[in-house]
Amino acid sequence: MRRRSRQHEIEEADVHVGAPKSSAAGVPAVAVAMKRAVEHMGVVRSSRTLRKLNQVDGFDCQGCAWPDPAAGHRHPAEFCENGVKAVSDEATRERLDRDFFARHSVAELAEHTDYWLNRQGRITEPMVLRAGATHYEPITWDDAFATIGRHLNAISPDQAVFYTSGKTSNEAAFLYQLFARAYGTNNLPDCSNMCHESTSVGLAEVIGIGKGSVTLDDIHHAELIVIMGQNPGTNHPRMLTALEEAKGNGARIIAVNPLKETGLVRFKNPQKVRGVLGRGTGLADLYLQIRTNGDLALLQALGHLLLAWGAVDSDFIDQHTTGFDEYAAAATLLDWDAVLASTGLSRDEIEQAARMLQSSERTVFCWAMGITQHRNAVATVKEIANLAFLQGNIGKPGAGLCPVRGHSNVQGDRTMGIWERAPEHFLDALRDEFGFEPPREHGFDSVAAIKALRDGDAKVFMGMGGNFVSAAPDTSVTEEALRSAELTVHVSTKLNRSHVVHGREALILPVLGRSERDLTGGRRQRVTVEDSMSAVHASHGPLEPASPHLRSEVDIVCSIAEATLPDGRGIPWADFRADYTEVRRRIARVVPGCAAYEEKVDQPGGFTLPHPPRDTRSFPTEKDKAIFTVSPIEVLHVPDGRLLLQTIRSHDQFNTTIYGLSDRYRGIEGGRRVVFLHRDDIAALGFAEGDHVDIISEWADGTERQVPTFRVVAYDQPRGCAAAYYPETNPLVPLEHTAEGSNQPAYKSVIVRLEPANGGPTGVTQASDANKMIPAGRGDETKRAVQPHHLS
Repeated sequence: MRRRSRQHEIEEADVHVGAPKSSAAGVPAVAVAMKRAVEHMGVVRSSRTLRKLNQVDGFDCQGCAWPDPAAGHRHPAEFCENGVKAVSDEATRERLDRDFFARHSVAELAEHTDYWLNRQGRITEPMVLRAGATHYEPITWDDAFATIGRHLNAISPDQAVFYTSGKTSNEAAFLYQLFARAYGTNNLPDCSNMCHESTSVGLAEVIGIGKGSVTLDDIHHAELIVIMGQNPGTNHPRMLTALEEAKGNGARIIAVNPLKETGLVRFKNPQKVRGVLGRGTGLADLYLQIRTNGDLALLQALGHLLLAWGAVDSDFIDQHTTGFDEYAAAATLLDWDAVLASTGLSRDEIEQAARMLQSSERTVFCWAMGITQHRNAVATVKEIANLAFLQGNIGKPGAGLCPVRGHSNVQGDRTMGIWERAPEHFLDALRDEFGFEPPREHGFDSVAAIKALRDGDAKVFMGMGGNFVSAAPDTSVTEEALRSAELTVHVSTKLNRSHVVHGREALILPVLGRSERDLTGGRRQRVTVEDSMSAVHASHGPLEPASPHLRSEVDIVCSIAEATLPDGRGIPWADFRADYTEVRRRIARVVPGCAAYEEKVDQPGGFTLPHPPRDTRSFPTEKDKAIFTVSPIEVLHVPDGRLLLQTIRSHDQFNTTIYGLSDRYRGIEGGRRVVFLHRDDIAALGFAEGDHVDIISEWADGTERQVPTFRVVAYDQPRGCAAAYYPETNPLVPLEHTAEGSNQPAYKSVIVRLEPANGGPTGVTQASDANKMIPAGRGDETKRAVQPHHLS
């Protein structure tokens, strides 16, 4: 029989489906946010915390990477509903101590949902799961560090994996990569491998830097903003304020997204009277409900039309680009039948968007994971750049490229050297500054790390924040890989799935949160972060730590280094721990663009890192120019009776952290196991709204993956498309199903079929073995296997 957790059953029983909301934010958002804050933090603690959130003298919200307004232009309540959720979740008064772990075995904890695990509270002291034990138990910090050092010194450096979550501060990230490379490996995967790696690869190739080229002021003064594969109302709510200002300045907006999302239609700003009492601000002037994975074809069609109409910036093309002739020649051969099949749009809709581009002198292109998590994602990112080059929309006010990142410091971590493929000049600078020769061979990214653990080529996994098991694809394979490790270590604030999917030995190291005071070394410390627009600023929390036993990220990294490296490799770890200023002085000498780092961070609001394409229209590519590229249109064939599924997050979720069971903008309350379909597809497949189905992904070798018991919900999106929440649907995505060129998991283009839910098999199956019972890791999971390509 398939095992099912009690929490899973409660969630299914209580799910309620209502009408989606007509506008984002407004009074309900304020009420929900403040209710959540008071429940978790209390009235006084909520007030003390929120008035410091995203302020110059306060701390940076961990809820997203959207930039703050300039110093002197910030609202007293410079936060959104989801930011309040993030802070309330971290600053909760609930505590998870040694008695909790004594009461609950790891096996019991593994039966609970991610939502339940997160609700238990802040971890208060270091915990260890010893080999063969059933329960975590307390361990001293010194013994924990000694355990890590013992394991690391028993293996070769390339058998260790050092993963980083995007919430890690710049100081901790710099020291973490320094430690890993002093130890002897470039195995530094991070969450960017799973979210915006396709952006980093694509942009680096064509503009010479893997970051966006706009500032917040550019958003405010754009004539046209194109938003692709992004749902700002849920994932980056403060972006709505910037869009509202742009609309007030006369901007028009094109939204390109399969699902009709409230946050792209209308915004009711709760900080303004018209947002509270009026209708708010209409956002999208044109909403293109594109077929999933049709973005590349749409972009090529838009380029084709602009070329045909002569709506190009010839001076920019001649002076700053290369490859235009090849691009133009390919564009003239555009296959309109392929475009219409791929996008699901009409030619009139595409021409309407092209006319809006034609009439705009200043266009900003925004995108997120609806672009980056496909097999052709790198090509699509480069196609966005092509369109910007065509009209000279880079390196001028009110225009540019704007990949919108999720984790609050994922871009900063990469700047600080968290990358398995660090450039030679960065490694040279480390060598010159610290006197050791860093390894030069590229390390494991996230997918490669899972494979290495699975195959026995890696023995130790350390996660600096995050919830790797729930973030990664192919859940059963990832779980088996982590269980194969000799040691798993997680630096965490709260309990999550990765703590109950563990190696032979396991450590949980409780860390200070962003909202808490850091008095490491007996002084008030601050850290720095970088947002999506390359702005760097300081962050220092106001709250008393959740426990006197917590340590900072910097302290933990330095202590592990001292316990592992002979004589610390001559690196002054104790000095770095005692005063983070010493870390920033080394950052200034090693990291490009960070000269006088400490002095610049002292400025109110910090500083913006240099960006040659934005600042001087210079492009540090291999050809010293912006590079037009040519990519073939790929029409993803979906067999009859199948759907193209994308994974999404709910409004009550930040990445893998589940705050609650509400997704009110889509009309979902009380549960998460829902699958969104077009109403006509529901009927055509023989189902009714409210039916429960199993979702099964199919692959070319005949293997299948299944996640059971999802409620069918009708939703406004193109025929043939489907959507469901992650991490619940991550088991459907094979480890090998990744973007070409970036190796980023392609979570948003999975061909599936639906079957009536009947408690069928869970585990790895061949399609011909569908009636055989095969066990799996958790009862609410899947039947899974490995194969890189869909049925064709």
